[in-house]
Amino acid sequence: MCGIVGVLGNHQASPILVEGLKRLEYRGYDSAGIATVNGGRLDRRRALGKLVNLSDALVHDPLPGTSGIGHTRWATHGAANTVNAHPHQRGRVAVVHNGIIENYRELRARLKDHQITPETETDTETVAMLCDWHLSQGLTPVEAAKATISELAGAYALCFLFQGEDDLIVAARKGSPLAVGWGKGEMFVGSDALALAPMTNEISYLEEGDIAIVTRAGAEFLDAAHQPVTRPRRTVDLDSVLADKAGHRHYMSKEIAEQPDVLANALKYYTMDKEGRHLLETGVDFTQFDRIVMVACGTASLACFVSKYWFEQIARLPVDVDIASEFRYREPPLDGRTLTLFVSQSGETADTLAALRYCTGQAGKVLSIVNAMESSIARESDLALPILAGPEIGVASTKAFTCQLAVLAALALQAGRQRGVIDAERLGTLTDQLRQVPGQVTQALSVSPQIKEVSAQLARYDDVLFLGRGALYPLALEGALKLKEISYIHAEGYASGELKHGPIALIDEEMPVVVLAPHDAMFDKTVSNMQEVMARGGRIVMISDAPGLKAGGEGAWQKVEMPVIEGPFAPIAYAVPIQKLAYFTAVEKGTDVDQPRNLAKSVTVE
Repeated sequence: MCGIVGVLGNHQASPILVEGLKRLEYRGYDSAGIATVNGGRLDRRRALGKLVNLSDALVHDPLPGTSGIGHTRWATHGAANTVNAHPHQRGRVAVVHNGIIENYRELRARLKDHQITPETETDTETVAMLCDWHLSQGLTPVEAAKATISELAGAYALCFLFQGEDDLIVAARKGSPLAVGWGKGEMFVGSDALALAPMTNEISYLEEGDIAIVTRAGAEFLDAAHQPVTRPRRTVDLDSVLADKAGHRHYMSKEIAEQPDVLANALKYYTMDKEGRHLLETGVDFTQFDRIVMVACGTASLACFVSKYWFEQIARLPVDVDIASEFRYREPPLDGRTLTLFVSQSGETADTLAALRYCTGQAGKVLSIVNAMESSIARESDLALPILAGPEIGVASTKAFTCQLAVLAALALQAGRQRGVIDAERLGTLTDQLRQVPGQVTQALSVSPQIKEVSAQLARYDDVLFLGRGALYPLALEGALKLKEISYIHAEGYASGELKHGPIALIDEEMPVVVLAPHDAMFDKTVSNMQEVMARGGRIVMISDAPGLKAGGEGAWQKVEMPVIEGPFAPIAYAVPIQKLAYFTAVEKGTDVDQPRNLAKSVTVE
């Protein structure tokens, strides 16, 4: 969510901090700031809005110093304004923070007894207030930071910078990711490897509850009990974290276009041969389980929803799909015959991580599917499987979604084979159909001109419905979500058969209805639902293959032709037109495609 960068360097810190923060813009933010120590003096600059505003402020009012911390803020406590922007400075300490301090009100009440009152609406300022109070009691900066951290409840990634200390950053992590980067006579701190990539490729990840005492000579790590501990130094492949737009106008456009390649890589990894032996080697034995409970948020939860159809139809294995933010609060019963499966692009989604921890020790196995194998969710799972999508910068997930679908599809085939539900011949047919997906996605990308024309019309409307049947129903939900996320048009997704049970009341000439209708076994029923819409003046955007458009496209307002796809994996290719529809509509409306308002890429708060 928010982004953190810290530098103990040999050069001016301000430009390095701003460059690091630029690499974290994809996370989403509404303000930014940096603090430095120069000649022992602690000072800061902050700005509302994009980082260019902070850069402008630094031109007019430079901030010298070779030691500093920086932050991009996504507002939780307090409005998005300069006063609430990080870093927060009280007295001799400045703090940047990702997460939420749950007991900040109680801490403020205690500090009020010492005539220390807040100047902002944020929970984070309380950390700086408390640490400065500890300094006033005679503690050293490291002791004050440790004392402060021990009093905090909630989730945090924290960096402390102190007046008079130009060779010290204290960092701490609980529930929100943080890493230390190693240089030659320099040290760095960042909320992920992407922020640190220009500075170093040698990273140590803080574990849950860790504190890092960072100087230019290196870093000392303390565990949750404040006992010395060693954290491994890992060399990060910079090719995996460096990203640019590669000639595209937006990251989202680039990432949509990358889908054939990343899907091919993922499917090669998970379907080495028709027997799926690679998955056997990873340790998934579906004969041990009577059901799967899948937990995720947002687009990842819709990937789970699609795969529910595959697991139940192909492997005859019951699947429950839960939204992570609700899952643990209803205290679902679990046992040793339950496989719990968690899906998260970042591997740091706070609600999903909390749900995983609820399942640990209760379920038979905790399996995760992630794009970041060093993430908290991956490390805390019994088994983590990579989606191999590469870095995804656009806030609206595209290639991560289709790679999640590909991995889940491969797992469904593995489950069917292990459970004896499908024989070798059927497995071979399904595996071949899955391997055809990258080519089908390439074909789907060729519909961009059609989608662009549709989007130019769609951008004039305020409300849109998406309809689908079977495994295309979750795709309808995803299409509506994408359109809402980046174009700000109100959209809803429904199972086609549910239209007459309420939503049909909304249909009139001002209601476009996007219908995902491959010419499959349920096509005729979908066409019947389309006729119900058209009979009431609704404007149908029909997305189908050539046989489908020929059989049921008469009277449709707009048509988009997809390739003919045999087998159950059409949802992966049908993700492309709904992604493109949202993208071109957002471009038509002039919204911020890669960083839509109010959203963040990695949601590390509950």
